[in-house]
Amino acid sequence: MKTIEVVAAIIHQGGRILATQRGYGEHQGKWEFPGGKMEAGETEEEAIVREIREELNVGIRVERKVCTVEYDYPKFHLVMHCFWCSMAEGELELKEHRSARWLERSEWESVDWLPADVEVVKELQ
Repeated sequence: MKTIEVVAAIIHQGGRILATQRGYGEHQGKWEFPGGKMEAGETEEEAIVREIREELNVGIRVERKVCTVEYDYPKFHLVMHCFWCSMAEGELELKEHRSARWLERSEWESVDWLPADVEVVKELQ
């Protein structure tokens, strides 16, 4: 089984976290923390800053690493490095996602998260 290594941003603002809804692919409609695949030679932090700029057109401040989640999907093994981040500049622009929501802690379980992201939510609680 192939392994895919990705980064994800847990962007917080005013006590809420940002969830984004996939607009494409096998998991279309599911919710996730935004991010994506690392490129050769990038650090995890460089990758998450680049991915969020590409997907949401905003600059972020990486504050700390929260966890690394490993999850076996049917077709691949996912290794996801998750970072606690804040918005540094810009206004959210959804370039790849169908929707986005700022979730209060009481709303974290109100969206249909991708399985690996469920593990991140558990870690945050």
